Amino acid sequence: MSGKPKTLLIITQVYVPDPASVGQHIADVAKEMVRRGWRVVVYTSARGYDDPSKRYPSRECLDGVDVRRLPLSSFGKRSIPIRLLGQACFMVQAIALGLFTRRLRLVLVSTSPPFAGIGGTVLSWLRRVPLMWWVMDLNPDQMVVSGKLSPRSLVTRAFDWMNRVTLRRSRAVVVMDRFMRERVIAKLNVSEKIHVLPPWPHEDVLKAVPSRPNAFRDEHGFGDRFVVMYSGNHGIQTPLETLLEAARLLEERQDLLFVFIGGGVGKHDVDRRIAEGAKNIRSLPFQPLSRLGTSLSAADVHVVSLADSAVGVIHPCKIYGAMAIGRPVLFFGPEASHVGDIFRDGDIGRIVAHGDVQAAVAAIRELVSMGQDGREAMGRRATGLVSESFSSIGLLGRFCDILDEASRDSR
Repeated sequence: MSGKPKTLLIITQVYVPDPASVGQHIADVAKEMVRRGWRVVVYTSARGYDDPSKRYPSRECLDGVDVRRLPLSSFGKRSIPIRLLGQACFMVQAIALGLFTRRLRLVLVSTSPPFAGIGGTVLSWLRRVPLMWWVMDLNPDQMVVSGKLSPRSLVTRAFDWMNRVTLRRSRAVVVMDRFMRERVIAKLNVSEKIHVLPPWPHEDVLKAVPSRPNAFRDEHGFGDRFVVMYSGNHGIQTPLETLLEAARLLEERQDLLFVFIGGGVGKHDVDRRIAEGAKNIRSLPFQPLSRLGTSLSAADVHVVSLADSAVGVIHPCKIYGAMAIGRPVLFFGPEASHVGDIFRDGDIGRIVAHGDVQAAVAAIRELVSMGQDGREAMGRRATGLVSESFSSIGLLGRFCDILDEASRDSR
């Protein structure tokens, strides 16, 4: 019995091949822990996160990871009650199955679904094993800053109580940036066990290559136009209104194309502009990880957005893909943010405040006029920062070291 590998159980509503970045990063961790000699079991949803019509195999082995997909775990994102119902069903199933997981030594949960923290806490307590909490975004904070919940509502207070219980139970807590750390510690002072570790770009599929020639450009008829691209989830906390208004003012520029790839509630604004007759906007669905390098490299400039109120609540993960691919970044959001910190380390693009449409237009015109050489210089600085501070080898290794230590720590 002693010679059999110990088991790491990961509970996440999203996992590969679903294109959501949460699942891709968790898959990196799972694969690395298998390489380190762990038996890794993942409980995840049988349906797509953004598109519940997509169905995945109920059980399969991916890169040595035992992936088990649970039914009735996602009913789409049409409304908050529908999402909460799917999340609750998923967690009940995951906890029930976790009670019988063999040789369990450690539980890892993220914040997808938001109930995962308290679910992992219950399972950790019942099985008497350590818990590690990977905080990728904060709830109820997201709901509060989006205006969907009052700061003093019963739901808000219940969520914060669950957060505090999870923080107490967790052997280790990983957050994305220093702003998120401040928000978490404000809920409960866990400074002795909290780690700041940003997510890593998938450098194996993200290479700094020219935007022309490019198969994705050819497939979608971009031609030689200058492409301003937003790729990822279109969420409430990643507003695109200023960019869309800038696109409206630049509609006469035949050499410009604004491309929006992904899904989410904010995608409706993009599709509405197209329905209204916008000729310089293109809307495309999420791209699989295998095509991410080609799709991202089709852009001349990448857009990252973060609502002022969302600093420390969600993390602007999209910036790493843009940096790894060697493209300038057009950031819509406050300078006092994680992206602002990165910009202070090197000139890799331009920052525009939300609502300042004229500044957005000026920034886009400047990025066009600086020419290919100027943009490539920005791109080289971006890839240099990835190598120095955000490489997947370094960050993934550190994350898995924290997992290993959490399983050994007997406090």
